[in-house]
Formats: sequence, structure tokens, C-alpha cells
Amino acid sequence: MSSGEHHASWRKSSFSAANGACVEVAGLPGRQVDVRDSKKPAGDVLVVSADEWGRFVSSIKAEPGW
Repeated sequence: MSSGEHHASWRKSSFSAANGACVEVAGLPGRQVDVRDSKKPAGDVLVVSADEWGRFVSSIKAEPGW
């Protein structure tokens, strides 16, 4: 089973635009995070480690305006 075929609980930011142009994420067992485009839920899925995702989110929050 590829990461995109699991029955994950996908979620997106509460700050997402109404037009559906969002990034969705799903945490999975094994300390990984799947990332996909909400406009193409059956499309490709980017798989990153939970540590990589945490560093990404921290870097975004460190930007002015967040």
C-alpha cells in the first residue's frame, strides 16, 4: 500500500482559503506525515518524516507575520 492509499484523517489549516487551494496533511503510524494538494486528493502524496515536518512548520512560524 502506498502512502496515498491509506485511510488517513486528512486535515488542513483553519486559515485555508475558500477556493480550495490548500495543502492537506495526515499523520501516519511510523512517524511520517503525508502532504497532498486539496485540489487533487487522488494525486501524488509527498511523504516526510515527522521531524522534517516539525522543522518545516517551525520555520514558517518564525517568519514575520505568522
